[in-house]
Amino acid sequence: MAEVKRKKGETFDALLRRFQRRVQASGKVLQAKKIRFLKKDGSRNKRRESALFRVAKRSEYEYQLKTGQLKDEVRSRR
Repeated sequence: MAEVKRKKGETFDALLRRFQRRVQASGKVLQAKKIRFLKKDGSRNKRRESALFRVAKRSEYEYQLKTGQLKDEVRSRR
């Protein structure tokens, strides 16, 4: 973390600006933004199961849509 000490007679605004520049220069903000939504890869089996589940749900949805089993509220979501 960037550390800034207040100089004698320095206003809070000037101190805050100096702090923000120091943080920006350190690159911590960019690093935090990069890894913010980074998702670790799960195991191969987990990813496969998830993909198969999505395919099954999608085909089930399309079947219900074709046969008229879905309510209007459910259709409007998509």
